[in-house]
Amino acid sequence: MRDVHDLKYWKAYFKFVKPYTKWIILTLIIGILKFGIPSLLPLVQKYVVDDILMNGAMDIEHKVSQLMIVLAITFVLFVIVRGPVEYARQYFAQFITAKILFDLRNKLYGHLQRLSLKYYQNTKVGEIISRFINDAEQTKNIVEIGMMNVWLDTFTLVFVLGFMFYLNPLLTLVSISIFPLYAIAVKVLYKRLKKLTKDRSAALAGIQAYLHERIQGISVIRSFALEKHDRKQFEAINGKYLNKAMAHSRWNAWTFAVINTLTDIAPLLVIGYGGYQVIQGHLTLGTFVAFFGYLDRLYAPLKRLINSSTILTQASASWERVLELLDEPYDMTDDQHAVQLPAGSHAVAFRNVWFKYQEHGGWILKNISLQVNPGQTVAFVGMSGGGKSSLVGLIPRFYDIQKGSVIVGGKDVRHWTMESLRSKVGMVLQDNFLFSGTVRDNIMLGNPEADEEAVISAAKAANAHDFIINLTQGYDTEVGERGVKLSGGQKQRIAIARVFLKDPSILILDEATSALDLESEHLIQQTLQQLSKSRTTLIVAHRLSTITHADQIIVMKNGTVAERGTHEELMHKDGVYSQLYSIQNLNV
Repeated sequence: MRDVHDLKYWKAYFKFVKPYTKWIILTLIIGILKFGIPSLLPLVQKYVVDDILMNGAMDIEHKVSQLMIVLAITFVLFVIVRGPVEYARQYFAQFITAKILFDLRNKLYGHLQRLSLKYYQNTKVGEIISRFINDAEQTKNIVEIGMMNVWLDTFTLVFVLGFMFYLNPLLTLVSISIFPLYAIAVKVLYKRLKKLTKDRSAALAGIQAYLHERIQGISVIRSFALEKHDRKQFEAINGKYLNKAMAHSRWNAWTFAVINTLTDIAPLLVIGYGGYQVIQGHLTLGTFVAFFGYLDRLYAPLKRLINSSTILTQASASWERVLELLDEPYDMTDDQHAVQLPAGSHAVAFRNVWFKYQEHGGWILKNISLQVNPGQTVAFVGMSGGGKSSLVGLIPRFYDIQKGSVIVGGKDVRHWTMESLRSKVGMVLQDNFLFSGTVRDNIMLGNPEADEEAVISAAKAANAHDFIINLTQGYDTEVGERGVKLSGGQKQRIAIARVFLKDPSILILDEATSALDLESEHLIQQTLQQLSKSRTTLIVAHRLSTITHADQIIVMKNGTVAERGTHEELMHKDGVYSQLYSIQNLNV
């Protein structure tokens, strides 16, 4: 079963690697030159010692000239040739890993955009960011280390072993006699290291999730003087990460201690056996010097391979976390036969709609049926928790209903592609989100292709132009993260301007003017009424005075329609609506 998981695991990653296969092969060829050139140095040492320095038949002048020739050749090879080769290998390796990481993050971002609102309601933002940034960054080692350096180090091992066997087969066997111990160490030590690495990454994600949430709510922490309490909570989470990190570090340190100890045994064996062979006259001094030089080149790549196991263990643990995110299923998808919702006016209807957020939760909406025709305005009122916002959220298909149907343009919303459906819907919410950037940038989210005249016209319609031009840089003023540099009313007016610029056929106003002062609210209400004339408009309102003009008012209570009718009709009934109206001291 594990083999099947591993196959899926690597297939998923190779999809990102495949476009760069030729670049990887080119980098490997260059790497072979890079690692192959230094492997010739011990042979040069052997030649200098045995054939020049220890050659009694050669006079001093001849020895010097031969030595100069050797130096000239090696200078060209090791200085002039190796430099550009080293540069090319490093550049191409970094180029490939950077491009693969670029593709992976683009894929992740596209995936995040398609995940449902339910996923984001149940997942901490910091956890998502940790996988997107930290874990994705670690995965680049799978290519750089696993697909390039490992193969180059393996080539170096084979290359060096070939020269060593050529020089002295028996001494070579002595040198590699501890190789089986390496294999045992890797099998025993690295299995646990992978789990510890994954645990540490999860703990780090916990810190990021906590930090993100607390920074977003810093005003609440300060208003309740919770700094000391909050620090204690953070210390607990930070302490959990410390424990996981130290457990990982202890095991990692133990791993390196075992590996380095094994590595130091080999030179001792070579010195002992090789020195004895030289004393006995069975091995030349030059061969011994060359062999000892090769010993370093044998164990250096071997140690890198062991270190690579550590890095790859960490990278594979990170990739598993990234893959878990990529494998997160889409709750909301287009039907395979979905088509584009055409432009123009569209009626909205709810037919026997039943809806709940959780499979085992209670019903939020119960058997709702109503119709809103183009040009009509329908308002939803009632106490909090009645299901008003949930109902209008079904129109752009933020959620799918369990029973009944939501109709737009004469067909179920699932008949239309989500992109075309949402492009025809304009929403102004009670708490509208502004992105960091300029005022102009935020208004143009309604239509990124709009010109300056259209932007200003939308701002004027939303009663926002006057305050915008009085800002330090007008429309080029930075609003800060989440629009922190603007007042609540200013943010709301920019959000309304955004919808004016979008010019949707279906307009949804969910407490759209709740953050405005009475004067601004009155001005915008007039404009919104003008905008609503040729559109299908649904309004969720708390201030009943703002919806008395509606063609129909729906009173929601506990997920059902308690009353419906015009303002005059509902006041005449003297029911729930009339009571709410009286509570707000708005009696005519």
